Amino acid sequence: MQHAYNVYEDRCPTRMVLDRLADKWAVLILDRLQDGPVRFNHIRRDIKGISQKVLSQTLRRLERDGLVSRSIFPTVPVTVEYALTPLGSTLTDTISALSHWAEKNMDAVLAAQHAYDQTRDAG
Repeated sequence: MQHAYNVYEDRCPTRMVLDRLADKWAVLILDRLQDGPVRFNHIRRDIKGISQKVLSQTLRRLERDGLVSRSIFPTVPVTVEYALTPLGSTLTDTISALSHWAEKNMDAVLAAQHAYDQTRDAG
């Protein structure tokens, strides 16, 4: 099947999307949103180590890309929720597999890194 875009071409706009999806914060946010809408501060509490600024910037980019929607509710204080869009939902299985692959295989990666470093240090 031929596509209008070719990710291997240096000027292809798909590179921007791949860059976004390769970002650890984007992966964690998209994975966190797969169970339904979540408030900003809840996302921030759930994803340890992300700053308010980085969370805001990443959510804004994901919203611009059409992967995340932002809903504002006129409460006091204002409530803001983020959710996956239908387009963002098409990534759920892929993002979940990627993020949880890291959890399942971390020991093997650490062992490989150690073995690699040992061969480099010995040489």
